Amino acid sequence: MKLTTKSEYSLLALIYIARNEDDGFVKMEDICRQYNISKKYLEQIMTFLKQARYIKTKTGAGGGYRLAMPAEKISLAEIIRLMDGALAPTSVASKYFFEHTPVEKEKKLMGVFKEIRDYISDKVEQLKISDLV
Repeated sequence: MKLTTKSEYSLLALIYIARNEDDGFVKMEDICRQYNISKKYLEQIMTFLKQARYIKTKTGAGGGYRLAMPAEKISLAEIIRLMDGALAPTSVASKYFFEHTPVEKEKKLMGVFKEIRDYISDKVEQLKISDLV
């Protein structure tokens, strides 16, 4: 599994919002400044997170971004899958994005890939945004 910047920046934004939720709505500029992220790119990511109902927005002077659900309910796995797809090292070992490939003919190799998938999946399923605040 290799994360793209979409997953990385999504997680960073959600952590930042959760960390600062007591201050009200979080400004896009604050997230960009904190992590040195392009505003245009982060806007695209935030739109995607809003459509997936992980964040809500408010326009105007007091506007910005808030979590749409408690940080304890958002797992790293669901954000990574949303942005990047499978957690498995290959699609033939994936539970959610399975595709047949010639690799499945090698049972021992498949066993290794499934062990990797299970380890990663178990770890990121258990981790919530709140654990990283």
